[in-house]
Amino acid sequence: MEALTYSDFSLGLHQKMLDQRLPLEGTIEVTHRCPMKCVHCYNNLPIGDQEAQRKELTVEEHCRILDEIVKAGCLWLLYTGGEIFLRKDFLEIYTYGKRKGLLITLFTNGILITPQIADYLKKWPPFSIEVTLYGYTQKTYESITGLPGSYERCLRGIRLLMERGLPLKLKTVVLTLNHHEIWKIKHFVEEELGLEFKFDAMVNPRLSGARTPLEVRLKPEEIVELDRLDPRRMAEWRRFSEKFTGPVHSLRHGERLYQCGGGDRAFSLSPDGGLNVCALSPADAFNLRKSSFQKGWEEFLLKVREKKVSRRTKCISCEIKAMCGMCPANGMLESKDPEGPVDFLCQVAHLRAKALGIQVEPHGKCEYCEE
Repeated sequence: MEALTYSDFSLGLHQKMLDQRLPLEGTIEVTHRCPMKCVHCYNNLPIGDQEAQRKELTVEEHCRILDEIVKAGCLWLLYTGGEIFLRKDFLEIYTYGKRKGLLITLFTNGILITPQIADYLKKWPPFSIEVTLYGYTQKTYESITGLPGSYERCLRGIRLLMERGLPLKLKTVVLTLNHHEIWKIKHFVEEELGLEFKFDAMVNPRLSGARTPLEVRLKPEEIVELDRLDPRRMAEWRRFSEKFTGPVHSLRHGERLYQCGGGDRAFSLSPDGGLNVCALSPADAFNLRKSSFQKGWEEFLLKVREKKVSRRTKCISCEIKAMCGMCPANGMLESKDPEGPVDFLCQVAHLRAKALGIQVEPHGKCEYCEE
């Protein structure tokens, strides 16, 4: 019998952790306020929104919650907003998380990065930093952000982080306003800056229910055409489809409504302390100001995970559901129905499957299946 290697042990331990219900990954929104007024954003609020600021968790509350999530088993943490650096006390919160041993990723628009902040992050480096670059030109960038001068401030922030050798990645959201510049942005980031780049074209309604972001969302065929024009993306989608295409519900999982990792190995926390399965599901959150994370995880989120499908839809047996991103959160945002198919996502998934040459098996009355 061969000796057990450290690698074998690590893989076995990792699998054991995945088999258990542990909050390994967390997302914390420290604020919904932001200097920019991005037309597609689902949660941004004005800087001067005093009511939103009053509701935000204090440093002390953040530190208490960090203690509790680490004790519960959390390893990976994402800090996002709004804009995280809008809070003057963010680095204090962040440093406490670093001292607790968490592997932290930061999402920022970059416009508030100063030499002092960049120096501090070099001293206390995160696992990763992701900055969104909305355009190749100032005109396009600021047509999205609605803030004069934000383009140069973003580029300055990127340069400050690069000069310090921090683990930086750039990304963008593809909209009708910057669709024409996407390949220029990609070339600029990858070839001129030498950084990793990714883009996404999925846009959601606002958490308030407003559908204004959808006015700048690409059409399904435009989204899939972006995939077709990028061989690397097509290869990634092919690998993804080979791994995840298949029956959505198995006997092992029964008829659970939630099939994602939310509430099973991941959680989300809103600026006011609302605990839920993800940032797109703010309703009926568990208030961590009044109770502990352990109680919220073991009782509230467990009940969310145990919710069952109440009716049969074409999504139940759709083998390409993983490619469309349909989930209870998207269902609620799009149509106030956590189980109802989202027409936009369904159309994107079927067009993507066709582009990949995937035969979609019959799964009920579906207007996008060739049958």
